Amino acid sequence: MIRLLVADDQSLVRGALAALLSLEPDLEVVVEVARGDEVVAAARAHEVDVALLDVEMPGLDGLEAARLVRAQLPTCRVLMVTTFGRPGYLRAAMAAGAGGFVVKDTPAAQLADAVRRVHAGLVVVDPSLAAESLTQGTSPLTDRETDVLRAAADGGTVADVARELSLSEGTVRNHLSSSIGKTGARTRAEAVRVAVENGWLPPRHRV
Repeated sequence: MIRLLVADDQSLVRGALAALLSLEPDLEVVVEVARGDEVVAAARAHEVDVALLDVEMPGLDGLEAARLVRAQLPTCRVLMVTTFGRPGYLRAAMAAGAGGFVVKDTPAAQLADAVRRVHAGLVVVDPSLAAESLTQGTSPLTDRETDVLRAAADGGTVADVARELSLSEGTVRNHLSSSIGKTGARTRAEAVRVAVENGWLPPRHRV
């Protein structure tokens, strides 16, 4: 039996994934969690073989959770199962050590097969995302521009962003202006949208 952890903050989605996978004769969902910061402890306690992680979760996003799982539990494989089918997230997941990346509308049989292949040490990636990631470049934003744009995504003022990141308001304005130019946007909100759609902004942790 392949022992599985399912991590998703939406209880209906989490339960549906667990129920579908548990129908397979060789798969067993041994633990479910709703928060990213619960993944490592749960995977360790239940001796999980494959952790299925959503990208956006409270406490810790799935990308960081994947990184911690691979660092602390090297025998546990990671499969990202997410709504966020974006090339940028795919690249980030692979960099974090995930063995696979599929979207939530993947047919049940294909999802089960992806689990088996990841468990066997193979890399499994949604074909359309793989093709799209080859045609898209990496993020044009610097690390600081990414930080500023991410902080601005909640709609706070320049002063709010400056306070959160311990920067001057002038520096924040400069980074926002640069981000808008690099994304080809006209406004800060549009720059955030473009960056999110391309996977250049990591998910924000929800509490």
